[in-house]
Parts: sequence; structure tokens; C-alpha cells
Amino acid sequence: MTNPNHHNITAQEAKKILNKFNCLDIAPILKPSEKTTVRRALTLLTSLSDYQILGICADTAEEGILAMKTYSHAFGYQAPSNLPAIEGPVYIKLNGKNGLCHIDSYFGHHRGVLVSCQSYDEEGINEMYGHLPLDLFV
Repeated sequence: MTNPNHHNITAQEAKKILNKFNCLDIAPILKPSEKTTVRRALTLLTSLSDYQILGICADTAEEGILAMKTYSHAFGYQAPSNLPAIEGPVYIKLNGKNGLCHIDSYFGHHRGVLVSCQSYDEEGINEMYGHLPLDLFV
């Protein structure tokens, strides 16, 4: 299963790249070349799923909203622009299927983006990746 827009990376290779981020409490800082590889893997797998749900944990609302907007844009979603400003760390959840978005204060220690790929078909991509870097698509 290859996609010409992803430089001949396969879904299996993409999963292997993204699985390195699973169970990380805090997303690592990536070098530019690493970001390119991770972006490629993630955009391939999201293109093979029907929609995604994002879970974003950030130190500030501004940082979280920027991550939500850049990830949404990369996945072809329109990010909501009416989220309230919240002081301190935040959690943002965005459902790409219906556009529902929620922001709230967050007291946990996790930081980064969880991307849950959802497919209507059992054989499709139905997996979660992350915590991925907040600035992956910046």
C-alpha cells in the first residue's frame, strides 16, 4: 500500500516510524529531517483512514490552539476559531468527523498531540499515535 505523494513510504513503514512515539508522556524535540519523516508517515496514515480525533496537551492555550490549527490544516480540516482563552496548561479535543472541539484546563503532565486514526472498515487504519510534537506541522 503506497501513495505517490508520500515518497513511496508504505503504511507498515509509516506505522513503524510513528510507533516510536507511543506511550511517551512528553513529545520529543525533533530535528528538521526527523520532522519531515514523521510528517510524511502521519499524513500517509491519516490519508488511509476516514477521519481523525486529536487530543492535544499543551502548556498554554496559544500553544495548543496553534497545534490544533496546524494539524487540522495538514489533515484537511477547518479548525474552529472560537475557543475560549484559558490560563495555564490545556487539553484540546477535536473530532475531525463532526468538527466538535473542546478546550479545558489540564492538570496532567503529558505534553504533545495524540492522533487517533478512525476507519469505518475493520481493515482500515484504526490506531492512535503519540504523543507527537506540538510543532510538527509548524
